[in-house]
Amino acid sequence: MQPKEAEVILVNEQDEPLGTMEKMEAHRRGVLHRAFSVFVFNGKGELLLQKRASNKYHCAGKWTNTCCSHPHPGETTETAAARRLQEEMGFQTPLVKIFAFTYKSELDNGLVEHEFDHVYAGFSDGPVMPNFEEVGRSEEHTSELQSRETIS
Repeated sequence: MQPKEAEVILVNEQDEPLGTMEKMEAHRRGVLHRAFSVFVFNGKGELLLQKRASNKYHCAGKWTNTCCSHPHPGETTETAAARRLQEEMGFQTPLVKIFAFTYKSELDNGLVEHEFDHVYAGFSDGPVMPNFEEVGRSEEHTSELQSRETIS
């Protein structure tokens, strides 16, 4: 049996839990599950982006938000967001939930992201100590153009 950490929380369109499923199976089948995204800004309003590590199961080497993942069964999205921010980027900061939305996106490797995504924001001017097993690189960006050039 897979450890609980390898499971995602299946939900309906109202984010009500329906059960759990092994993470890769949920992404192969495109089943709606709970997730979160974190956006951290510094005092100058720059967004901290991360380039996903080259060994990630999807979107490897691509630029993304500060961090994102899935809560473990029995874990709140707020607790999970704080945990993964520390695990991926090496720091903690207070996070505030700003909204939630549902999306579905087919990925180039046959997997499907179908997530009820809870979005959190925070501010930090402290040091970033990325875990390079999770993060290939991190950068702060000040403008839409600069971010677009880096992400392309």
